[in-house]
Amino acid sequence: MSAPAGAIGSTGLLVGVGIDAVDIERFRRVLRRRPGLAARLFSDAERAEAAAAADPVPGLAARFAVKEAVMKALGTGLWAYPFSDVEVVGAGHRPTLCLGPGAARRAEDLGVAGWLVSMTLEGPVAMAVVSAEAGAPEPRDR
Repeated sequence: MSAPAGAIGSTGLLVGVGIDAVDIERFRRVLRRRPGLAARLFSDAERAEAAAAADPVPGLAARFAVKEAVMKALGTGLWAYPFSDVEVVGAGHRPTLCLGPGAARRAEDLGVAGWLVSMTLEGPVAMAVVSAEAGAPEPRDR
């Protein structure tokens, strides 16, 4: 994984935006039916951070929403790269992203220099909004 690509503040140059919502109970049922799925979707660190909560499923659902929102922000379809290529670090007040090779390559191709990530749990739904931002423009000679 690459270093965290989280951004504080905004460059104002939007490359893409993604939003996703996950029904927590439906996600719980999927995880129960497919016991190995969590290991395919989430890093050890993501699973450990979620496991610190009394119920880890809402935290995993929120991270899954972030991963799908990143794919939307990058303009890819599902499974264009593995879900594990997007790691959500620090799911507290300022979550950031670490990208694996497939997602990082796509982000680089689009000129993504930073990310703004927001995730929330509201009743039965986990939601995320992600914006991919380009670096500051090169100054022009006048």
